[in-house]
Amino acid sequence: MSRNQSVTVKNVCQILLKKKLVSQEQCDMILSRADMQAARLHSHQQSGYSRRFFQLPEQVSPAEVISSFNLEIPETGKILTEDVITETIAEAVRMEYVKIDPLKMDLDLVTEHVTRAFALKNLIVPIGMKEGAVIFAQSDPFNTQALEDIIQTRNIQAIRVLASRSDVLKILREFFGFRASVMAAQSEVSGGSDLSNLEQFVQMRAHGEIEGSDKHIISAVEFLLQYAFDQRASDIHIEPKRDKTLIRLRVDGVLHNIHTVPKKLHPPMVSRIKLLSRLDLAEKRRPQDGRIKTTHKGKEIELRVSTLPVAFGEKVVIRIFDPEILMQDLDMIGFYPREFQLYNSFINKPNGIILVTGPTGSGKTTTLYSSLRALSSPEVNIVTVEDPIEMVMEEFNQVGVQSAIGVSFDTVLRNILRQDPDIIMIGEIRDRETAENAVQAALTGHLVLSTLHTNDAPSSITRLIDLGIPSFLITSTVVGIIAQRLLRKICPDCKTEKRLTPEEITYLQLKKKDVTIWEGKGCGECRGTGYRGRSGIFEVLDFTENVKAAITDKIDLPNLYAVAKNDGMINLRQVAIRKMLEGVTTYEEVLAITG
Repeated sequence: MSRNQSVTVKNVCQILLKKKLVSQEQCDMILSRADMQAARLHSHQQSGYSRRFFQLPEQVSPAEVISSFNLEIPETGKILTEDVITETIAEAVRMEYVKIDPLKMDLDLVTEHVTRAFALKNLIVPIGMKEGAVIFAQSDPFNTQALEDIIQTRNIQAIRVLASRSDVLKILREFFGFRASVMAAQSEVSGGSDLSNLEQFVQMRAHGEIEGSDKHIISAVEFLLQYAFDQRASDIHIEPKRDKTLIRLRVDGVLHNIHTVPKKLHPPMVSRIKLLSRLDLAEKRRPQDGRIKTTHKGKEIELRVSTLPVAFGEKVVIRIFDPEILMQDLDMIGFYPREFQLYNSFINKPNGIILVTGPTGSGKTTTLYSSLRALSSPEVNIVTVEDPIEMVMEEFNQVGVQSAIGVSFDTVLRNILRQDPDIIMIGEIRDRETAENAVQAALTGHLVLSTLHTNDAPSSITRLIDLGIPSFLITSTVVGIIAQRLLRKICPDCKTEKRLTPEEITYLQLKKKDVTIWEGKGCGECRGTGYRGRSGIFEVLDFTENVKAAITDKIDLPNLYAVAKNDGMINLRQVAIRKMLEGVTTYEEVLAITG
């Protein structure tokens, strides 16, 4: 493609054909349907963007049109994506291609050098700095005039790179939308004192204090939530500091800094979130918990809101529960066949206690909810007792613990048997009373599922004994225990082979002398981390006759481990190593998760 050409569907098809990324038949099909597909895509995009903030350019890009057909690359069978097409165009015009990572973007940099109108008209966005020059990403390789205008008016050095139109639009929507809302809100705030700052630094309050109901704050919070959904975040952290507020997202278990917001906008943002989650706006000294239900791309999403007074104000954490992640088929969450068959046999028993153990964030809720969904039917009455209710589901009868009015785990469990339950799920066994009620429910013919915070399956028995449950009741009621963790999976787009060193092989106690594993080099799809998505690993303790015989009030834990191992239990480290050898995860992740 020469410099005097324009990017059209026809000449992009020719480049892809030369690179063997499409076949001649695919190319002919694209050309015959391109105009109709472009019109459909543009109409869909216009309806998906808020006209209050954006009026999209009239044409979609050839890369978007071609990628929308979801064609398979003839030689590899992989889907021909907009990123692959854009990278191929960049190579043809001898430009550097960049996959934009929103989590690594600087909000101030993006909005400082170009106006929203100019950026939208020319689809150009600043994405970083390199040796004093600003890096600008564009979706049209031949629109050089836009950058020349910026260089002249701003008197800066600039570097031009190519990015997909979708990536550029996403940054413009998220960053300019959020920034526009924040700046509009900030312009309505002047002076004011920060009464929540424990350092007691006081300025006199001005009259123009902004409220949580302000339209700009409403927009800022909405942009923030949509941005988190798009980035597959599991948590949003809004953290007040001395002179600013830091916003962070947790993606695949790792926190990323996203935005900084002027400190004066922290109280109205928190008030808006409290309003949405029906919390007490006036109460700023005590922690509060609430929830929000919303939709994103046609599916319902549950948000759990927690506020906590910290040194510089109220910190807010919003946990995002996606039903597609929280409610999965049991055979899809990471079980190996033996462990799946064992666990499936546990949950299909008519009565007994099943315990799921692991630290916070190890996926216990997903396992329990997926189990309950598998058991749910019109013939079964499922009652859950949770603190708080993780996700509201119509199939279950869910009770939320409210300690302030005396509705605790043990008080609910004392009365729950009058509700004629078949299956009871207890959010967590924390004390002796809850443990005793769980045992009583199991003894009276109910199936009880619950969680404990222990490091592995056998040590859960020690925990129950510490809570005052006699060993004979444990062996007669507990049918099985699983311990679990979440391992980050290697990104399939940058997966490469590597060999373990002799020291690493020795450390993992592997029998082979030459072991090949995989790792992620880091790419645009995984934001340079080398990981994308997570998989569960499970240690399943079956209560065989040998295991029951090893459980006494003065339990010998090493002996119990040995007995369980002889009966086939595979511990978390061994399962993690197996995932590593199969190319699911890395050596570093095995060590990080299993110690």
